[in-house]
Amino acid sequence: MPAPNTTVRRSLLVASATLLSLSVTAPAALAAPTPSTSPTATPPARMSTVGGARLGMPGTQVNLAPGVPVLPKDLTARSWIVSDAESGEVLAAHNAHWRLPPASTLKMLFADTVLPRFPRSAEHKVAASDLKGVGVGSSVVGIKEGATYSVHDLWLGVFLRSGNDAVHVLSQMNGGVEQTVQDMQDHAEELQALDTNVVSPDGYDAPGQVSSAYDLTLFARSGLQKKDFRDYCSTVSATFGSAEIRNTNRLLSGDTDVPVYQGIAGVKNGNTTHAGATFTGVAERNGKVLLVTVMNPEKHEHNEVYKETAKLFDWGFQAVGKVNAVGELVPPKSASSTAPQPGPSTSAAQDPGQAAGTGGPGSKPVASATAASRSGGVGIALAVAGGLLVLLGGGAFLVNRRWPLPDLMRRRARP
Repeated sequence: MPAPNTTVRRSLLVASATLLSLSVTAPAALAAPTPSTSPTATPPARMSTVGGARLGMPGTQVNLAPGVPVLPKDLTARSWIVSDAESGEVLAAHNAHWRLPPASTLKMLFADTVLPRFPRSAEHKVAASDLKGVGVGSSVVGIKEGATYSVHDLWLGVFLRSGNDAVHVLSQMNGGVEQTVQDMQDHAEELQALDTNVVSPDGYDAPGQVSSAYDLTLFARSGLQKKDFRDYCSTVSATFGSAEIRNTNRLLSGDTDVPVYQGIAGVKNGNTTHAGATFTGVAERNGKVLLVTVMNPEKHEHNEVYKETAKLFDWGFQAVGKVNAVGELVPPKSASSTAPQPGPSTSAAQDPGQAAGTGGPGSKPVASATAASRSGGVGIALAVAGGLLVLLGGGAFLVNRRWPLPDLMRRRARP
């Protein structure tokens, strides 16, 4: 089946550097010893302290002070976290390291691990064995045995329809489900996402499969540094075969009781029996880029996970720059202490992590802009040109200096 001719995505308007502020005063990244992979009914008294000691404490962590807005009322999620995607500061959190079933938000780790390995133009004919193990009741995009799909098609199925069938086909292309699970686990450990235990690549409920709001935020932040990841997670609708598929992220595509969120640019939602509803989102407003993760609201109203996420985004955009952080998003373990300085030799037309041969429908930004210098923090590099690599002061985290976030809604009033 040929690659689809049409994809609709938010135009790319925001350019910023995705990076970490590695201050000497940052808390040590220490993990609680040998945590259980069985979800608990209440948050443990001792959780991981990766990113700071307060993030390992149960309950809500926030530094309220004069001028800092109060947190929104009626937050019922078992766990949530609000962070600055650029500086890595955690603005507020609630049971950030509570190990819970992640549902399909785990597909962010799957994509961040596997997406760079295959060019989107590559094609694969689906065998019966490719679809073996897709869980009963799984969300699917409708992959058919014997049909041929481009890698581009398969990723649209993963991001827009959360298709477990597409995940399994890509996993078989990657050497099988078992190999892919191991690759994902290795990548999680590289990202210092130590709350995560991967059992199934698609996030389908499985004994021992857990993650945390903190880890899911790390996966999103890492993935969003890859152009293909940004493109797919921001796609609202696309042609898949003879049908149109639409993104199930309701803050991106909207619903009767949830308007499209102003500045939304991805990332991934999930919902299973054991996990409940889970969601990680990224949004930009007034030059600030925030990440919010919400896991399993106890209030079981329609689209509640999106409503609580929107409230936390609203709070975050009011609080950023006013509230003192309660922790940080840590860099990958392999972040080097040295890196080449920006220059012609470090300029590249292709993002790090972008699969080769990714040209095609929907892969090119419609518009982009370069961020002006606004940072006053230690170790914060600013976007000045596309395709450059930069060394961060205080620690080193190589990132593509342009991080354009798709954002059509910023240009019109929120419904």
